Amino acid sequence: MSEGYGAQGMVGRLRRVVMRRPGEAMAAADPAAWHYTSAIDLAEARDAHDAFADALRAWGVEVLYHEEPLPEHSDSVFVFDPVLVTDGGTLVLSMGKERRRGEEGPLARTLQDYGIPVFGRLEGDARAEGGDTLWLDHDTLAVGRGFRTNAEGVRQLRCLLEPAGVSVQDYDLPYFTGPEACLHLLSLISPIDVDLAVAYPPLMPTALWTELKHRGMRLLEVPEEEFARTQATNVLAVAPRKCVLLDENPVTKQLLEMADCEVITFPGAPLSFKAEGGPTCLTRPVLRDPE
Repeated sequence: MSEGYGAQGMVGRLRRVVMRRPGEAMAAADPAAWHYTSAIDLAEARDAHDAFADALRAWGVEVLYHEEPLPEHSDSVFVFDPVLVTDGGTLVLSMGKERRRGEEGPLARTLQDYGIPVFGRLEGDARAEGGDTLWLDHDTLAVGRGFRTNAEGVRQLRCLLEPAGVSVQDYDLPYFTGPEACLHLLSLISPIDVDLAVAYPPLMPTALWTELKHRGMRLLEVPEEEFARTQATNVLAVAPRKCVLLDENPVTKQLLEMADCEVITFPGAPLSFKAEGGPTCLTRPVLRDPE
């Protein structure tokens, strides 16, 4: 494995991450068309995004930027979704949200510029988004099958990853509020350590909940209001029990701190609460230490 990439995990110390600052396309986006709660104020969104990036740097994370112009892609700030980074390189996905198709290639090119080769690509009718992928361990990838990731996407992920020693387990996601909403697998759970995660069990696939319990995973259950309003389940682990959470989630923050976690927050209102994407969505980890 190159020194520059390798991210088959969710909680090992984060060394390098790719981000993309909010752009003019996001500020100009029609909230109804993009399923935003209201219009994005670009200056406020950039301030919040910069505060997040500064927090990562303060914890020793190298922040790289994806800056290829994407004038028609308001959601391109959410760099977690178009690709999956493996020990073998970038696996280029195919977005289930139709308006986001076209983000995949430019992000893959940026990663190539940073020394991360393309490992494989989804083709044809396959659809899969990074938000539906959860590393259960270095060699096991859970995939949520719903409105953003389809059965053909899961099949192709399995064909690409299993020869590399990765087992792919797929789980059905609930309908929730319908196809326009963004309900990813990672909308429901974020690992904080190998034996700890924040989660919203009422919407979790039963088989995944059972698998996590079998693995000895303790789930910190976020309250319904912090799940629905302020994305408390969207947490980025920077290292085991060191994490970034959106502000306005006091109950979840307290649960994490009671579990001996170090928590920092950044403002969610200018960007994340409007556009359905928290700290995990805003980052594409490309190098983590082994868990």
